[in-house]
Amino acid sequence: MNAKPLASGLSGLSGGGTPPRVTAPPGATPAASFDAFGLPPELVETMGGLGVTEPFPIQAATLPDALAGRDVLGRARTGSGKTLAFGLALLVRTAGRRAEAKRPLALVLVPTRELAQQVSDALVPYARTLNVRLATVVGGLSINRQVAELRSGAEVVVATPGRLADLVSRRDCHLNHVRITVLDEADQMCDLGFLPQVSDILEQVPADGQRLLFSATLDRHVEQLVRNHLNDPVHASVDPGAGSVSTMDHHVLTVHPADKYATATEIAARDGRVLMFLDTKAGVDQFTRHLRAAGVRAGALHSGKSQPQRTHTLGRFADGDLTVLVATNVAARGIHVDALDLVVNVDPPADPKDYLHRGGRTARAGRSGTVVTLVTPAQRREVNRMMSDAGVRPTVTPVRSGEATLTALTGAKRPPAGTKAGSGNAPFRGLGSRPGGSGGSGRPGKESRKVAEARKAAEARAAARVRRGR
Repeated sequence: MNAKPLASGLSGLSGGGTPPRVTAPPGATPAASFDAFGLPPELVETMGGLGVTEPFPIQAATLPDALAGRDVLGRARTGSGKTLAFGLALLVRTAGRRAEAKRPLALVLVPTRELAQQVSDALVPYARTLNVRLATVVGGLSINRQVAELRSGAEVVVATPGRLADLVSRRDCHLNHVRITVLDEADQMCDLGFLPQVSDILEQVPADGQRLLFSATLDRHVEQLVRNHLNDPVHASVDPGAGSVSTMDHHVLTVHPADKYATATEIAARDGRVLMFLDTKAGVDQFTRHLRAAGVRAGALHSGKSQPQRTHTLGRFADGDLTVLVATNVAARGIHVDALDLVVNVDPPADPKDYLHRGGRTARAGRSGTVVTLVTPAQRREVNRMMSDAGVRPTVTPVRSGEATLTALTGAKRPPAGTKAGSGNAPFRGLGSRPGGSGGSGRPGKESRKVAEARKAAEARAAARVRRGR
């Protein structure tokens, strides 16, 4: 199924031809209530009981056309209410029909396990009201249990592409009855390498079905999905193209390399929750152990953890049992935690989309939030380029651990406890450093020849810059 080409320059998509109709430009006034959409009274009553009474802009922009069966291409930042924008239409249009075993009637594809669970949790109350059965199929959990759910009949399936592809190849799920297909966070699915699987899945659903595609950003990979699989889509965009929001403050804190992790530790010890990003799974685990030794209630989240571990850790963070969640970039996509006001990039992301997705964990649903990125002098040039590409103009401040400026910007404070003497844990000296001397005394270990040469070369470059007056 081919979509009509989108107008040149429209939301990052290019091409000639007639543009799709735009239902709600930025700044459009949303509908006053969900009653205006003609939703079933029992559904509106359930929504009211949950405090959902006033639609967000993306919901007001897309629900009328989605309920009418039109294909929809919606763009809005993370945390803007996209789940109900597609979920209400999907449930209402599926209600009253019963699925055969292994043959769902509607499908929601998402990039991560966490987002799949988040979508399922958000839709369950409304699915129950409309007597629609819902199943969640993701990797990391028992495939046999998911097979049993599909065999018992589920009208709506929320799935990650990899697990759904496995179930289809095993003939435990057939897609020939799917009438509504949703791609949520389509840009993230493309970024994570799911494009071939997503395209293959879309080729298996009936060509005359409805497609709803939602994304925070629209790039060439999303354009490919739109052109190949959406039919004359209605386009709804309610956010600026860069994806950053006015309720989010962006700060770059320049730090000395030797002081970086002491600074991060003091930020982690603040009052209130904080989400911290590091590049590697090993780095996440090491930094989390260090924070716990310092008396900070921290948990680690990355793809090396089992799904029950990830769900348990995220639940403890959402409940406030953990005050710090340390995560890698991939595992953090799709995380939603209410009232999270601070995100810290301990390791700066290299890609502007990664920066926006990380930052999108705060300032959700119109709330305010702060994104802080720790940057060493050697990282400044690359970070400046990345921020510019992301459309962000951060406030740049040099800081040191223990300074009042750091506390004023982030709420940083001294951690409750240091590493206890005799515990066998050496003081934290930064990720990737060698253990200290015997007995965990904390003395620096002997450098390898490669490390020593790299350090000397860096010192020589720094001295040359000083001589040139830079």
